[in-house]
Amino acid sequence: MTYSNNLQPTALQPTGAFVGAAWASLLVGTLAYLIGLWNAPTMQLNEKGYYFTVLVLGLFAAISLQKTVRDKAEGIPVTGIYAGVCWSALGIAVLLLVIGLFNATLSFSEKGFYGMSFTLALFSVIAVQKNVRDLALFPAAEVAPAPLSLDLNKPND
Repeated sequence: MTYSNNLQPTALQPTGAFVGAAWASLLVGTLAYLIGLWNAPTMQLNEKGYYFTVLVLGLFAAISLQKTVRDKAEGIPVTGIYAGVCWSALGIAVLLLVIGLFNATLSFSEKGFYGMSFTLALFSVIAVQKNVRDLALFPAAEVAPAPLSLDLNKPND
């Protein structure tokens, strides 16, 4: 966000590269986490369900918190209770992952893998939500169709 001469914040349209990188990192982080769960041979199904639920809770809480913080920054009213619930849900998701990995009988490399892919997914879902919100401020570029020629001797391009 930049500031114009009258010190009012103005949003800049995110570049296609940033939007693509945000979506790609969300896809990589989420898929790596899920593929890791799918291919975990020693993990029981209830344990896989626990880690999947933690991921879903974390992603939703991060999106909701980003929207809440952005709403407050833009002067849109947000209740303190809702903001507190958003912060609490994100904290609980991270805490549940940390406690689960601490108590898991996984190797340190596996624990690190789940922690890093979870962190990547959370960070990138915030960037994706920011991009979605920023892009909504800009009208979609409407491309006017080229006029058709009624001259039958001149081909249309």
